[in-house]
Amino acid sequence: MLLPITLTFAAACALLNLWIATRCARIRISDKVIHGDAGNALLARRMRAHANYVEYTPIVLILFLVVELAIGASLWLWIGALVYIVARVAHAFGMDADAPTVWRGGGALLTWLVMVAMAITALTIAYTATREVPAPPALSAQV
Repeated sequence: MLLPITLTFAAACALLNLWIATRCARIRISDKVIHGDAGNALLARRMRAHANYVEYTPIVLILFLVVELAIGASLWLWIGALVYIVARVAHAFGMDADAPTVWRGGGALLTWLVMVAMAITALTIAYTATREVPAPPALSAQV
């Protein structure tokens, strides 16, 4: 089964993960930091942005996968995936600042909105599906 949205979204998430990690690595290399943040505030913020990305992305990817498996590809799923990617880029840039920014807050808010929308969609599909569910083989063989 071809899942174009999930496949494209997963590839985009992998590349975004690499970009966020590279932002940390550049500071590590230039400041010769092997472990932790060595007191570098920008590195600490970028490490936290990377960790935050890794905390949210797996569940969002899983939600997109199961929804696409259940209902197929749709324009709104494409839009949701794009919104998530843009939100995570905005959040990563927003984390560079010393104070809260619209990029950080907006990125976090959009991330939450996409995640909640996908969770509600998954639940709606699960509990309002009208297709007939076959009985398990062990039960259907009993007469």
